[in-house]
Amino acid sequence: MSIDPFVARFPAGTFPDGAGPLSGLRLAVKDNLDIAGHVTGSGHPGWAAARQAATQTAPVVGMLAAAGARIAGKTHMDELAYSLMGENAHYGTPLNPAAPDRVPGGSSSGSASAVAQGLADLGIGTDTGGSVRLPASFCGLWGWRPTHGLLPAAGMQPLAASYDVPGLFARDAATLLRAAAVLAPASDLPAPRYLAPADLWAEVPAATAATLRPFLPAADAAPLFPSGTIETLQPVFRIAQGKEVAETFGAWIRAAAPEFGPGVRERFDGAMALSAAEIAAAEAARAAIRAHVRSVLGRDGVIVLPTAPGAAPRLGTAGAEMECYRNTAIRLLSIAGHAGLPQITMPLARIEEAPLGLSLIGPPGTDLALMALAAEAFAAAAAPA
Repeated sequence: MSIDPFVARFPAGTFPDGAGPLSGLRLAVKDNLDIAGHVTGSGHPGWAAARQAATQTAPVVGMLAAAGARIAGKTHMDELAYSLMGENAHYGTPLNPAAPDRVPGGSSSGSASAVAQGLADLGIGTDTGGSVRLPASFCGLWGWRPTHGLLPAAGMQPLAASYDVPGLFARDAATLLRAAAVLAPASDLPAPRYLAPADLWAEVPAATAATLRPFLPAADAAPLFPSGTIETLQPVFRIAQGKEVAETFGAWIRAAAPEFGPGVRERFDGAMALSAAEIAAAEAARAAIRAHVRSVLGRDGVIVLPTAPGAAPRLGTAGAEMECYRNTAIRLLSIAGHAGLPQITMPLARIEEAPLGLSLIGPPGTDLALMALAAEAFAAAAAPA
């Protein structure tokens, strides 16, 4: 049974709204972003019980509110943001209205669900390994993972700080652009050089590639990575992220011994058991991946790739099937995270009667230009909601 995507709903007038370009828009805020006077629960009852109410609102939320967006409420999320599917063992699973028998994606599940249901016009989430991009693909939304460090991270509960970013959901490109223009500086991408690397497209099932290829522009299909690198993307992410996760939550987990749902406990245990040698090797590999991807993109390169391996998994999918899907998704999603790059996912297609996103990854700092490019070149082809 699906749950209300909101942890708490705020009636109009609860917070002072500005008057500006976002006036009239309702904003759903993930529950790992501070709102003054409210506990930041981060998807776990034990964590929420140990927190005091925030004294200040996260600047990224405040900027949207100052521009006129009305904070409609705080939304559910996966436990401490350490998952990707949106099923929370403590609170339940928000509805994916675009495919009700499938997961909404996480960890920004509630924000995606609220926007997809029409309960909010904008959703703010956070994205470490794909927690905006994947639910956007699953729920048929536009989603934005910004350049790392572009938007303020203050007031955002960290998971793995060198990957964490706040990001946005919207049902259409115009609304996403309208909000992003409040947060990000202008940028240029006048003559994009499209790349559709064969090694990335080979990662998804043939049906996924065939569904998305009609939307591809003329692009260079040369592999993005040297032979053997694709296989390292997920383990490098798991270890480099895990080291920071253990630094963030390890002391609390050892002291409080909290209960976690299936898969989440195993990820925390694995993060806390990493060796210094594993971490050093992964961080060196991540630095090489970052340098390589940024070098290939230069100032004008735009990678076009599937956002997800396919349609959202069905509710209750577990075990090896879910782990296989998750690992493939992370190989695709970790590229922007490893390299700190902006990524836009567009709801262009449907497969198995469910949404499927296509993504653009651009050079650092080109967020608004990349979003405008997506809107101009691809929005007309977007599948109806």
